[in-house]
Amino acid sequence: MKRLLLEKLLHWKAKKKRKPLVVDGARQTGKTYLLKNLLGSTFEHTLHLDFLENPDLSEAFAASLTPEDVISNLELLTGQVFNRDKDLLILDEIGECPRAITSLKYFAEKAPEMFVIASGSNIGLLKSFPVGKVEQHQLRPLTFREFLWASGQPMLTKAFESQANSPAAHTKLFEQLTDYYFTGGMPEAVAAWFELADISILERVDAVSTIHSDLVEGYKRDFGKYSGKLDAQLIESVFTHIPSQLSAVFDDSVKRFKFKGVYDSRSRYADFESAISWLHRCRLTLQNYPVEGSPRSPLAAYKKDNKVKLFLFDVGLLNHMLGTNYKEIRLQGYEYKGYIAENFVQQEWAAQGVEPSFSWGDARAEVEFIIANDAGQVVPVEVKSGKRTRAKSLQSYVAKCNPHKTIKLTGTQGSSVLEKEHIVMPLYYAEYVLGVV
Repeated sequence: MKRLLLEKLLHWKAKKKRKPLVVDGARQTGKTYLLKNLLGSTFEHTLHLDFLENPDLSEAFAASLTPEDVISNLELLTGQVFNRDKDLLILDEIGECPRAITSLKYFAEKAPEMFVIASGSNIGLLKSFPVGKVEQHQLRPLTFREFLWASGQPMLTKAFESQANSPAAHTKLFEQLTDYYFTGGMPEAVAAWFELADISILERVDAVSTIHSDLVEGYKRDFGKYSGKLDAQLIESVFTHIPSQLSAVFDDSVKRFKFKGVYDSRSRYADFESAISWLHRCRLTLQNYPVEGSPRSPLAAYKKDNKVKLFLFDVGLLNHMLGTNYKEIRLQGYEYKGYIAENFVQQEWAAQGVEPSFSWGDARAEVEFIIANDAGQVVPVEVKSGKRTRAKSLQSYVAKCNPHKTIKLTGTQGSSVLEKEHIVMPLYYAEYVLGVV
């Protein structure tokens, strides 16, 4: 299963000297497969250590943390010879071994020629980290582009990557987008969807739904395991209420997260701040901050922490937690499809490093996203999930802020490539928005 992040990892490998690499991401997003199978296949030998599966490997880091001593200890514990000039060392679930985390500093300082990568699903929760001594990347669920790669349809992938603007391409790509809304980007769900293509649609749907259910229950178990002094029930309550908070909005854009009714006797942002932060550091949520008035760059200067929109990190899990069935999604007949599209856009941008994102609100008008380009110009991006493209909120933004350009993401084929000011793009091209702002 091809992943976009592999290109950056290969660039890291090609350097003459390098810092240890850290790959962060939610559980089951494919970190081990990416490192061991995809990147690992480019090395003659890979030494893969999983501290969660084999806690005894922590003994290699119990005494001296110099690279020479650590490697010698690992050779003794694993019975494998390690070539520090050619081989790849993967420290998986490194959060389970604090001493291994500290060792990354010494690998950076004393052995920059070595190929050392750490990964884990709770890296964002670590209390200490060798800041400035590692190169960090995040692995998100599969993007829509990666979903197309997994589909095994090279001509459709070619149409997507060339941003084809034809009726035939639009029909096929929108069909794939609605499938993606159902499966999401979790690797196991995507693999099952395409591997079971020859059986009945009911069996395919059931298989993916079972995977989604297992993933959600696994995350809930993690709340108790890794929450520490925080209230695990509070974390779970915020997590499970995100879909219902989103689905409470039918016609307009998603509003900020509402706290009333989420947890008994708690109704203020301060009551939920720790849980919201915990979920975000575990990469299970995506954040969007509404900005009022006439937005200016940098947008982060205008955000208010207690006014935040929370999206789930995967649109497939969002639909699963809502109980939306595959037929509803295919028919585009479910009443909350607008925020599903918003979650998709947020997810596509997060995979490119845009997170948190920002939206705009003024009185009763709201534009789903605003984004600043390299010149500091702020561009509004309106999201319309269906074929109706009239956007009153966008008109309000134009009247108030006079932007040099507007963008609408819709269920239609899109505007001509000659249009440069009021651009309409199909939703499935969301990742390309960042290149035209």
